[in-house]
Amino acid sequence: MKIQLIRHATLWLEYAGVRLLVDPMFSEAGVNPPINNSTNERRNPLVPLPISKEELVKPDAVLVTHLHQDHWDTAAAEALPKSTVIFCQPGDAHSISDQHFSSVTEIEQSTIYKGITISRTSGQHGTGEIGQKMGKVSGFVLQAEGHPTLYITGDTIWCEEVRQALDAFRPDVVIVNAGGAQFAVGEPITMNVEDVIRVCSYAPYSKVIAVHMDTINHCLVTREDLSRALQTEGLMDQVLIPADGESVIVDK
Repeated sequence: MKIQLIRHATLWLEYAGVRLLVDPMFSEAGVNPPINNSTNERRNPLVPLPISKEELVKPDAVLVTHLHQDHWDTAAAEALPKSTVIFCQPGDAHSISDQHFSSVTEIEQSTIYKGITISRTSGQHGTGEIGQKMGKVSGFVLQAEGHPTLYITGDTIWCEEVRQALDAFRPDVVIVNAGGAQFAVGEPITMNVEDVIRVCSYAPYSKVIAVHMDTINHCLVTREDLSRALQTEGLMDQVLIPADGESVIVDK
């Protein structure tokens, strides 16, 4: 299994002979305004794509965890062929189909695609009123005979839904959306340092890959912050923090 972090939550996966693009955000650096109610005025994305988007537009399928603009943006919708196979969470297919995509499938529980079982997981995109306003989010678990089990958590904090997914699938690899995304008020809406440590502690059998940092202005936990904390906790052997464009190879 090859996992390439493109930028933020955008991943290129080569899994069981299938090429999967996850949460494509293709916007050029600085073309989008700061996130509303954030604590700084930096324009998004903060950094450019590390490779040309033309290298990313011919996957076998696309996985979209939810429709926030940093996971499925107009630039990606315009660049990808309209015949692209897309899997998404319940309730999102109509919006994607309205962008003229012809092969969109909502995953309620699981589906099989080219020998890969794709299971949907739930999460919490924050707490309280903010979490409710952020709406439903999902993750995906990939399983195939003879290949590592991969759990992509999506935009969630550490919560019971994540715990349940770890218990149910015991994944070999967990990709967490870190960054501690946060508004000017309220608690984080994606995993912060403490949440990543909780995943490591709860699932010591899993290799953890932390992404979703240093790209959007309200993600306040940097790679450097996370690395420093993990070193203090003695967890750097369990966690990988790839740079944009970097690939990780994981064998069964």
